[in-house]
Amino acid sequence: MEKLRIIFMGTPEFAVGILDTIIQNNYDVVGVITAADKPAGRGQKLKYSAVKEYALANNLTLLQPISLKEETFLAELKALNANLQIVVAFRMLPKVVWEMPSLGTFNLHASLLPNYRGAAPINWAIINGEIKTGVTTFFIDDKIDTGAMILSSEIPIAANENAGQLHDRLMDLGSKTVVETLEMIEKGNVTTMVQKDNASIKTAYKLDKENCKIDWTKSALEINNLIRGLSPYPSAWCFFSDKNEEWNVKIYDARISTEEHNYAIGSLICTKKEMKVAVKNGFIQILQLQFPGKKKMSTPELLNGLSFSVNAKAY
Repeated sequence: MEKLRIIFMGTPEFAVGILDTIIQNNYDVVGVITAADKPAGRGQKLKYSAVKEYALANNLTLLQPISLKEETFLAELKALNANLQIVVAFRMLPKVVWEMPSLGTFNLHASLLPNYRGAAPINWAIINGEIKTGVTTFFIDDKIDTGAMILSSEIPIAANENAGQLHDRLMDLGSKTVVETLEMIEKGNVTTMVQKDNASIKTAYKLDKENCKIDWTKSALEINNLIRGLSPYPSAWCFFSDKNEEWNVKIYDARISTEEHNYAIGSLICTKKEMKVAVKNGFIQILQLQFPGKKKMSTPELLNGLSFSVNAKAY
């Protein structure tokens, strides 16, 4: 049985959960690679990635290359003498990096591949109304999320679950799946399965302002799935307008109310404690939202200090 010497590559909170599980299971992590520090917030102070914070707190050897092809970085990477690399929510690796360790480089992806290859698999599974998702480990090749699969594990998606809640459950599932993958590699009994492409494969496109905007002409189910799939981050958004004012509003939580009505699509109907938007097959009841310059709040909290006329609209 070959003793593993692991290099871990990752950036966000999701990757930290996996890295911590690897450490807790007494695997030898000889180096951690994460993104370079970026200026963030109003003061533009340099912000560390979640993985960097963890690596510093646990005295792990840390590298933060600007370019993964840089000679100095490649020499430092080689000097760590790893025989396996693990990638979780990082970036595309050049061949010279993923080919370096003798046992290869594997990735944990938060979907049931080949579906939802790409940047935002957790969000798109909910946005598209899937009832199940999971995680997959696979050996990296020269394309994005297309390599030979090692293990996959599946979980159901609950009816009102949002992306944040699913993220945490997939992080737990991913941690277990990575440890199982490591045990197989350690014992030398890995079998892989080639991903088969077909026309019905769904993609996890990068999220941007356009695909996060709510289209109130869609069905109540599609709108609610978008809100769930983007909550708490980056959040679904739309405009509210009333009395010659317009607000860019983020919506974090909603429920569907299916009923007949005669309101125009996008009509914003408010009482002192309730807010709903008319859609073609009922209403979307808004439970939590954020107005510009204000904190995230429940609908009753917002309506406590703000009132709307009968002509208010969402679009």
